[in-house]
Amino acid sequence: MAFLTAQQLGKMGFAALGSNVLISDKASIYGAQRIKIGNNVRIDDFCVLSAGEGGIEIGNYIHIAVYSSLIGAGQITLSDFSNISSKVAIYSSNDDYSGEFMTNPMVPTEYTNVTHADVTLGKHVIIGSGSVVLPGVTLYEGVAVGSLSMVTKDCEAFGVYIGVPAKKIKNRKRDLLALESNLHNRQA
Repeated sequence: MAFLTAQQLGKMGFAALGSNVLISDKASIYGAQRIKIGNNVRIDDFCVLSAGEGGIEIGNYIHIAVYSSLIGAGQITLSDFSNISSKVAIYSSNDDYSGEFMTNPMVPTEYTNVTHADVTLGKHVIIGSGSVVLPGVTLYEGVAVGSLSMVTKDCEAFGVYIGVPAKKIKNRKRDLLALESNLHNRQA
């Protein structure tokens, strides 16, 4: 994987850009002026970040794996230590599928009924490969979403969720909080 240079990243016009940011030269970034990226972030090949009016905020220590996408006009927030596995799709906008309206971005807006809602991932959230997160969802701290799940509703802190639609199956351990504390102490 080849990463963009610091000079190339600087020219993209991000709203904020931290240190140790690795973005594949095969990733697609739209609306960089509405994207804030923290420190220690890696975005892999073939990812698409398309920031609408609400923008995208990416915290510290974040990995977005290959073929993932963050798309929509609502704000998308990835808090520190979140992890997006491969082929995950996070949407903050949604077409109206009822048949009462037309769909797709090439149709004038007066003929569509697109809804927008913010999506928030708390600290230490991990989303498994092939999962979809729909507009208006909050995944609270420590949530783990199993592969091939569809998240349609908020998820409780440190819950493990799987399925279509995703349902809580158990609680996740919190040992990672001590590891986070150790990491911060080591850096101090």
